[in-house]
Amino acid sequence: MTKFIVNGVEHEIDVEEDMPLLWVLRDELKIHGPKYGCGIAMCGACTVHLDGVAVRSCQVPAAELEGSEITTIEGLGTPDSMHAVQQAWVEHQVAQCGYCQAGQIMAAASFLNLNPDPTDDQIDMAMSANLCRCGTYPRIRAAVKTAAKKMGGA
Repeated sequence: MTKFIVNGVEHEIDVEEDMPLLWVLRDELKIHGPKYGCGIAMCGACTVHLDGVAVRSCQVPAAELEGSEITTIEGLGTPDSMHAVQQAWVEHQVAQCGYCQAGQIMAAASFLNLNPDPTDDQIDMAMSANLCRCGTYPRIRAAVKTAAKKMGGA
């Protein structure tokens, strides 16, 4: 049995040690914000925060979850109380198809916690590891800049 916290709620699961966190979240806990994109940590659709750090949940085995705190897009903010990054995403109408957006938002939130006043180049570099097939990269950059301002940075 493995105990950990997801979005402020304690969970205890009994799964194979090599089951990826992505499948623990989606299949065992019915949390569907993190998406399956590639399964090899190359696209970022499955990005969540593990103990405050952005990780690709498709590559984190259940064996590493004991005592961890995980935040998914569902735990970052709510429609009534959105995180600054979520607010900026709405303001800039970033999403088109929306498939990658939970991972994009989680990556941006983690990045801004580490770098509250980023340059355009730093934003582009930080967000380049999350793929958007719709090509909303200019809106993503604008939203990250807006979120930085909302969070007291830039």
